[in-house]
Amino acid sequence: MNKIYQQKHELWLVILFGSFAINDEAIKSRLYDFSQIAFRHMKWLGSDILASGDDYNYDRELKLLQHTTVFEVLNNIKNKAITTIQHYPASILGERLKTDDAYLLEYLEQLLADFSNDQKITAFNKERKWDALDQASLDALTLFLFEESYKEYELILVYAYMQARTNNSLHFNVFQDLIDESHFHLKSFGNMMAKLGILALPRQLHELTYIVKDLEQFVHDGIEEEEAAKEMCKELSNAIKDEKLSKFFDFINFQESYHIELMKKLL
Repeated sequence: MNKIYQQKHELWLVILFGSFAINDEAIKSRLYDFSQIAFRHMKWLGSDILASGDDYNYDRELKLLQHTTVFEVLNNIKNKAITTIQHYPASILGERLKTDDAYLLEYLEQLLADFSNDQKITAFNKERKWDALDQASLDALTLFLFEESYKEYELILVYAYMQARTNNSLHFNVFQDLIDESHFHLKSFGNMMAKLGILALPRQLHELTYIVKDLEQFVHDGIEEEEAAKEMCKELSNAIKDEKLSKFFDFINFQESYHIELMKKLL
């Protein structure tokens, strides 16, 4: 069962980062919707695995291919979806996963049939250009995006892991809020990385990151991590000579403040 979960985890990432890489807003938005469906699939699969007395982890073998055209991205998602479908269980849930992914494949085929969709991809060209940003601002932004995209990916998976193992409604709801917020942050940072030409997959999580033995200590550590993220946002807002970007990171900073309040509820 963990192999099925790993395949779904990897498909989620392939769709998600494919959406970041593509510039066309309509395709980008639709692929992101499919990535959210794939993440719900992970949630349902995880619950089924636990209910059966088995377990799952966040191991993965995926490498993010540095594509140069939209069709390369779409064909990569297509191939991964076809492979993943073959692993689904013969069950009601398995049928739901299969039909969802069958529609994803239908959507991809529609896009691939129209050659006007095959635009250039610049998400991996490493040009690191953002309007009129100076080099110091670009360096600060680059460092922030690499660190924070990993943090948001980590938080999504850690909170999802803990959410699947609680019967406490308050805990469940707080975890869901934090997962949703981290999805938005990861989406924002992933699209910014693609604009800079530095899109990259976050490093894999070690199991000690998400197998939490002491929930109270985990929450205390999480609050400290959020405080550190707030400081990074403040520093970046001050360092970047771009009013729109500075306002955006102030916005993220204020959201991190509320995350801390949400985590205090867990205590």
